[in-house]
Amino acid sequence: MLPWPFGRRRLLADPRRLGRWGENQALRFLRGRGFRRITRNFRCDGGELDLVMADRDGAVAFVEVKTRRNEDFAPAQIAVTPEKRRRMTRAAKVFARKYKLENRPMRFDVVAVILGDGVRPEIRHYPNAFRPR
Repeated sequence: MLPWPFGRRRLLADPRRLGRWGENQALRFLRGRGFRRITRNFRCDGGELDLVMADRDGAVAFVEVKTRRNEDFAPAQIAVTPEKRRRMTRAAKVFARKYKLENRPMRFDVVAVILGDGVRPEIRHYPNAFRPR
């Protein structure tokens, strides 16, 4: 499959499409490393979770995906602000309570998907990117 199914220019023109494409790339990347998808785009009053994955060790990883054209301005993972972390933490608590996962190990990961100028995007995974307060 081509990395940009809609054409690069069209992909970059629509932030929603770009974000969805980045989530698909991150999902494929994590599956290749042994993760299993639990769900994606979980929303509640407290916030939103891009991906919820099960790691091989049984931990539940709440994953924030940041997709960028490039990192000329700042690294993608910097976009996970303290407020975004609070919203993710609230959403993760709701998710864990709803699906009775409170007793499982949990962590918060970030996956950066950078289009760059090449044919394939650069994908970086930051396990345990932050700890909730």
